[in-house]
Amino acid sequence: MTDQVVEIEGRTFDSLDPRTGTVLASYPIDGETEVRAAVERARSAARWWDVQGFTGRKRWLLEFKSAIAKDAKSLADVIAAESGKPAEDAMLEIMLGVEHIDWAARNAEKVLKQRKVSSGLISANQQAFVGYRPFGVVGVIGPWNYPLYTPMGSIAYSLAAGNTVVFKPSELTPGVGVWLAEKWNSLAAAHPVFQTVTGDGSTGTALCTSGVDKIAFTGSTATAKKVMATCAASLTPLVAECGGKDAMLVGADADIDAAVEFATFGAMGNAGQTCAGVERIYVAAPVYDAFVNKLTTSVKALKPGGAATSSYGPMTLGKQSEIVRSQIEDALAKGGRAVLGGLESLHGPYIDPVILTDVPEDSTAITEETFGPTVVVNKVRDLDEGIERANASSYGLGASVFTKDTAAGRRAAAKLDCGVVTVNSVLGFAGIPALPFGGTGDSGFGRIHGADGLREFSTVKSLTVQKFAAPLNLLTMQRKARDLKISALMLKLRHGRS
Repeated sequence: MTDQVVEIEGRTFDSLDPRTGTVLASYPIDGETEVRAAVERARSAARWWDVQGFTGRKRWLLEFKSAIAKDAKSLADVIAAESGKPAEDAMLEIMLGVEHIDWAARNAEKVLKQRKVSSGLISANQQAFVGYRPFGVVGVIGPWNYPLYTPMGSIAYSLAAGNTVVFKPSELTPGVGVWLAEKWNSLAAAHPVFQTVTGDGSTGTALCTSGVDKIAFTGSTATAKKVMATCAASLTPLVAECGGKDAMLVGADADIDAAVEFATFGAMGNAGQTCAGVERIYVAAPVYDAFVNKLTTSVKALKPGGAATSSYGPMTLGKQSEIVRSQIEDALAKGGRAVLGGLESLHGPYIDPVILTDVPEDSTAITEETFGPTVVVNKVRDLDEGIERANASSYGLGASVFTKDTAAGRRAAAKLDCGVVTVNSVLGFAGIPALPFGGTGDSGFGRIHGADGLREFSTVKSLTVQKFAAPLNLLTMQRKARDLKISALMLKLRHGRS
């Protein structure tokens, strides 16, 4: 097959199976007119969706969740065909996505309903409340590596918060977005609360300029910057979940067997095409050799391919193989060693596992996101040096720490500059809907999942209700000298003491 996974001709494009190059289906390239029409329909539907209230929206979302779960095999087939990942991995992705729909539906009211807050001493005559309102219409631009799980962190939480959604899936995995929209439509909702538009980057641009009230983007840092610039023209707010260069730290006292098992999964699962996957491993010197030897044995057993029994599939995006190749070349040219695989590991869209060691910290294999089945394992003095090297990255998505001393693990986690840390596991947060997810630096900003994810897709509304006239009324153009004098004395007595 060629490296071109999606061929765009005229007003339609073909979705291809990256394992074989077979055309799966053709989809329209929705332009500005089609996207604006979808947003206008969503705008009208938003009023109906808002009136449903938390209870009504919960009922619809739980029905949506149930419909997906009942037909999960069909969706898994679409995910596997478009991404090339094994069907088992596709099913796991659905399981995680459904859990997030369930959590968002069941917790939206508790998180977002209006609540009373303290008025404070000087405003004791006022009642104070904080509430949350939906933005209106949210545009979601999804990725291809986890085409169901990742965008669902924006779709489900936006819907639960009371917004309608227009979803633009990746041009590599449009069928997943179309499947979801069709499944929602099967519920026979009275209005188009959830819609999918398909196309290439121009469709995403059209969504950003369509008048939506917020954009939720997942993708590369470079593309996020372009999306942000487009949104800036209309002050459209944005939540961006971008790339990562996640580090794993292995302490001298770590359970090496467990660390190796998690490292294998975190680095090689989904062919390494995981934004929060393991790309750098820093191992304490006393256990470094043992770790590398055991990791090599573990990873060597993996077999990429397009069969149901394959450990992982191809590069979903054909040109990703060249990025992997260039990073391996850079690491080796700068003195790094390939203890498993190397340049000979690349076979078109398929890449055998690669383990690099002794890689200089200025190599692109360390500084840039790889998104392939390649991992760097470098020796450090201890966890403190590992933290220092981990934090040297411009990315700040996730990290993991392995140590039998969980207190030390939590202390290390507190020092890591990233959005999520797991101790003695990797990607453990993915199945915990209550945990917010997002990064810092080049990994983006804003949060999906959890209570923070629900608030991310809501606007804050503050309310005060005056219960009685203020004893000392300063909010008037006819202030009494007595009130001002007493207030000034209270200021000194209350706040002037050291």
